[in-house]
Amino acid sequence: MVIFLFCALLQPLFTKSMNFKNIKKVYLVIALGILFSNVNAQKKAPDNWFNLDYKKDKVYGVSTEKTYTDLLKNKKSKTVIVAVIDGGTEVTHEDLKSIIWINTNDENINGKDDDNNGYIDDNNGWNYIGGLDSNVKEDNLEVTRVYAMYYDKFIGLKANEVSNNDKESFEIFKKAEKLYLKKFDEATKMSLIYSQIEESIIKLKDFVKTDMPTEKELKAFPITNMFDGLAVKNVSMAVKRKQPIASLIMGLQGAKEHFKTQLAFQLNKEFNSRKCIGDNYSNVTEKNYGNNRVSSPGGDHGTHVAGIIAAVRNNNLGIKGVSDNTKIMVLRVVPDGDERDKDIANSIRYAADNGAKIINMSFGKALSPNKKVVDEAVKYAISKDVLLIHAAGNDDSNTDTIENFPTPRYFNTTEKATSWIEVGASTWMKKKNLTAPFSNYGKQTVDVFAPGFDIYSTISENKYASFSGTSMAAPVVAGVAAVLRSYFPEITADQTKALILESAIKYNKKVFIPGTNTKAMLSDISVTGGLVNLYKAVQLGIAKGYKMID
Repeated sequence: MVIFLFCALLQPLFTKSMNFKNIKKVYLVIALGILFSNVNAQKKAPDNWFNLDYKKDKVYGVSTEKTYTDLLKNKKSKTVIVAVIDGGTEVTHEDLKSIIWINTNDENINGKDDDNNGYIDDNNGWNYIGGLDSNVKEDNLEVTRVYAMYYDKFIGLKANEVSNNDKESFEIFKKAEKLYLKKFDEATKMSLIYSQIEESIIKLKDFVKTDMPTEKELKAFPITNMFDGLAVKNVSMAVKRKQPIASLIMGLQGAKEHFKTQLAFQLNKEFNSRKCIGDNYSNVTEKNYGNNRVSSPGGDHGTHVAGIIAAVRNNNLGIKGVSDNTKIMVLRVVPDGDERDKDIANSIRYAADNGAKIINMSFGKALSPNKKVVDEAVKYAISKDVLLIHAAGNDDSNTDTIENFPTPRYFNTTEKATSWIEVGASTWMKKKNLTAPFSNYGKQTVDVFAPGFDIYSTISENKYASFSGTSMAAPVVAGVAAVLRSYFPEITADQTKALILESAIKYNKKVFIPGTNTKAMLSDISVTGGLVNLYKAVQLGIAKGYKMID
C-alpha cells in the first residue's frame, strides 16, 4: 500500500512540473510521498468513509448508510447492470462473485457463440486486449503510439514543409512529439533521481544501523552530496510519523519500478503489445476479437472499482459497496499503459447491447486519435438510455483547457454527450483539504466531486486495499446512479444525471485548487460546486414524484 500511494498516486503531482535542475522540487515530492503514503499513521481514514454522512459522521461521504436506513428501508428495488470498463475484475472474489453479471444467453463455457453476438463464451463480459493464448499486460501511452506512427514521415519537418493534405496529421504529430519528449525526459531523470535517493537512504540506514534512528544519529550521518541531504530530511520526516526507513525504501523502489515500466513499455516506440490479439488494428470498426478472460492480468484496479460500486453489503465480509442490487459486467480494455480508442468504442457498444444502464470509465489519456469512433459508440449508448460516468483524471490539471480523453464533447463540435458525468476526487480530511491534491478540475468540464482518497475496497486474490484517485471517485458516483435507477426503475439516464447534479451538496468554503497553494470556491473548479450525496438524490427523486416499486 505504501508503494501504491507513494508511487502510482503521486506521480501526477510532480511529473508534469518536475525539472532535474530544480532539486528542491524533488525534496517536495518525496516529502509529499511520505505524508500521503503514511496517512494512516497520522490519522486513519474512518472505516467505510465514502458511505458515511457528514452530519452524523463528520466526513463528506455520500450518506449511503443513512439512505438505506432512513429512506429505502423495506423498499423494493430492481437489479441494475453496471458495466465496468477497466483493466479486468476478479470475478471469483469473495465479496464480488455473487454480484458479477452472467450472460444467461451464453453462460455455458462450451467454445460456442450460443447467443450469436460474435463473442464466444462471453459469460461475464469480454476482454478486448487478449488473444487466443495470451493477454496484453503492458502497452504504450497513446502519445507514444501517435509519435511512432508519424515519426518517419514528419520528424524534422516544419509546418511550411508539409503538404495541405498532411496538415492535420502533422499537427497531431507535433502535439504527440511535445508530450512524448516531455514524458520521456521526466521518466529518464526521475528514474535516476529515485535511484540516487534510494542509494543514499540505504547508505544512511547502514550507517545508523536501525530502522528508526534518532535525530542525533541522523545528524551524525556524513553528507557528501545533495542526495545524502535529501535522505536525512526525508528519513527524519518519516521517523517523526513512526514510519521505518524500510517502508520509505520500499516506496522508492515502487517509484523506480514505475519509471522502469514507463521506459520499457509505455514510452518505448518499438514495443508493440497488439500482436497477440490478432485483430486488424487499423480497422477501427472491427468488433469480434479478444477473449472471455476478464479477470487478468492486472485486475487490482478494476476489482477495486467494482467493489466500490457494488461489493455485497450484508455478507459480513470486507467492504460495503454503494449499491445493494447491482450486477457488474466486466469489460477488460485498460492495460498497464493507455487504452485504445477502438477497444473503448467496442466495450461501450457491448455494454449497451447487453443491458448495462450505467458504464463506469475510470481511465483517461492525453490524446484520442480515433475519437470519432468513440463518439459514435457514446451516441449509441445514449440512444439505449445508458448513463456514462468518467473519472476526471489525476494530473491536477484544469480540463477546461487540457483534455483528458474520452470526453463528452464530440469531435470538432461544441455538442456534448448528455448522459455523461465527469467526476473529480474529494478527501475525508475536510480541515486539511477537501479536494484531493491530484484531482483534475474544471468549471465547465468537471461536474461534481466525490470521495476518491484513501478508499478501501476489493483487489485481486480475495484481498482488500486502500487506493486513491478519481478512478475511485467515479465508481462512487456509478454506485449512487445504480441505487437511483434501482429504486426508481422508470427514470432515464438523463433524469438520473439530473438527480445527482441537482442534489449535490454545495460546499461554501474555499478549497485548494489541486496542485496549487491557491484557494477557490468549489463552484470555481466544477460545474455544480458540489459533492455527490445519495441521500439528497433519493430525497429529490421522491420530491419529484418518481415512481418506486410497490
